[in-house]
Amino acid sequence: MSGMRWYTCTPKDFGGGPDFFARDSGLLCRGFQALGMASRAVMPGVPRPEDQPDLLRVDAAKLRSAEWWAGLGIDGVVLYAWGSPRFLPVARAIRRAGVFLVLNQDNGGLVSPSIDLKAWLREQAVLTGAGRVPGGWRRAAGRVAKGLTTGLLLGDALRARHLSQGDVIGCVSPVAAEHHRTFCRRHGGDELARKVALVPHAVDPRYRRDANAVREVAVATVGRWHDLAQKRPDRLMEGAERLLAREPGVVLHIVGGITDALRSWHDALDPALRPRIHLRGRLDPAELAALWSRVQVGWCPSAFESFHIASGEALCCGASVVASDSPSLSSFRWFTAEGDGRLAASDDTQGHVDAIVAELAAWREGRRSAAEISQRWSARLHAPAVAGMLVAMMKDDA
Repeated sequence: MSGMRWYTCTPKDFGGGPDFFARDSGLLCRGFQALGMASRAVMPGVPRPEDQPDLLRVDAAKLRSAEWWAGLGIDGVVLYAWGSPRFLPVARAIRRAGVFLVLNQDNGGLVSPSIDLKAWLREQAVLTGAGRVPGGWRRAAGRVAKGLTTGLLLGDALRARHLSQGDVIGCVSPVAAEHHRTFCRRHGGDELARKVALVPHAVDPRYRRDANAVREVAVATVGRWHDLAQKRPDRLMEGAERLLAREPGVVLHIVGGITDALRSWHDALDPALRPRIHLRGRLDPAELAALWSRVQVGWCPSAFESFHIASGEALCCGASVVASDSPSLSSFRWFTAEGDGRLAASDDTQGHVDAIVAELAAWREGRRSAAEISQRWSARLHAPAVAGMLVAMMKDDA
């Protein structure tokens, strides 16, 4: 592997600092490097002071040039372009350059109503927060109208054309992969469907179990708590109070930017509960890995996630996970399939609390092993493992 050269590419102008290289295309670039390969992350835009040395900034026009890609002398590219028709010229240029192309699909798989109309309609309401946040139903109606008209008439064909450029169509969960196979079979036949493969998002190898850490009767949750529609801080707050009232010995750690609403809620808690709920704020990877190595359960109260890297990090550190059983949280069916967590029987606060309580009982009764959970998921999700999987796919395709 050490003689190979794999690049990653995001065709949008993001920041290129340490945060970029902590996840997605930046982190996978580091995964290739850990295997001894020359690897860089490619992105359009003007260089910024925080850009890391292994980020290659280029004019956006170069990304659409087969000659430019061919001139890099690389073996493979992982393109993070969401299957968007907007970035079809980038995918086409890489293919014409003769470079092995992996198309990362950062979604749960319900990309078209043609896959499963009922599930797709339900997901539009979930994605927009319909019935939960102001303007949600209006946004959902707009998405449905667009998806059932221009989406079916034009968008699906353009997406299929984009996907046809890839050697591998990488999906972040088994459920997402099945949805994409349905889509590809419908719009490109069995040949296109055979390109679909499970390629999970990479997790930073720093997230691994600390064998010296003591597992506490504790739960942790990580989120961008200002995002009301997706992260559901209302579910978090209500669930936290019910959980702690029901389980007198449990402690809850809330990680991520602490909003005014969360702080006000915490300040107003019953004095008996407040010391057991810790507002941790943002933690660096070392601090978060240490936390995941101490708690038993990682809780995701979100309405939807394409993958949920925080839960992947928790699993790699040996914690089990809890979330809703929802088509909009498709990775969790994979995360919990081997007994490494639990899906809530109902997508409401009580369903989440019941699932967490049952999961804590599983730990108490010796039905969870942090060492086994960590070993299983580190082998699947750590960035070098994902990078090695892609190299193996290229060799199998040769």
